[in-house]
Amino acid sequence: MRKLSFILIALLMAMCADAQNAAQARKILDKTAAMINNRNGASANFSVSGKHGNASGTISIKGNKFNARTAQAIVWYDGKTQWTYMKSSQEVNISIPTEAQQQSMNPYKFINIYKSGFKIGMKNVAGGWQIHLYATNQKRTIKEMYVTVGRNYLPTTIKMRQSNGWTTIKVSNFKAKKLSDSIFRFNSKDFPNAEIVDLR
Repeated sequence: MRKLSFILIALLMAMCADAQNAAQARKILDKTAAMINNRNGASANFSVSGKHGNASGTISIKGNKFNARTAQAIVWYDGKTQWTYMKSSQEVNISIPTEAQQQSMNPYKFINIYKSGFKIGMKNVAGGWQIHLYATNQKRTIKEMYVTVGRNYLPTTIKMRQSNGWTTIKVSNFKAKKLSDSIFRFNSKDFPNAEIVDLR
């Protein structure tokens, strides 16, 4: 009986420690979200590596909107519709992107998804914290994420797992700035020779 009591106490202590850890991780992400979700907008540099290759460039964000530019492509997302301009073919694909597709081009997308559907934990690392997000529903497109956050509450690395493997996104040079909503929508006048392909 005494042995059973010790086991129950140990389990309760472990559960309390997990709950405290999750609460602290959520608090860090809440502060990170507050830093990133500047209502006027922000910009940063990013690099992506994974199964589908490597890319690097710049990104502008404002709420759920983003505009990403790499050597290969330009992506506009206005919160609903995405336009992807491939420089080599001068083709613009119009689509409604999935959560994972948005995340692969917008490293700050995790700010909008961590609040529900994920188990959260964290550990201290050099210069900040590493937050672990694990989807409670493994049928979700993003199944698991590791977000490294600096002491300034800005993320430096986002590593996410989908069904086809891991993708790592590194971000730097984050700057808050005032951005016009027009930069998050494709303007055909700027690309008069582009072929439009509507995939919606």
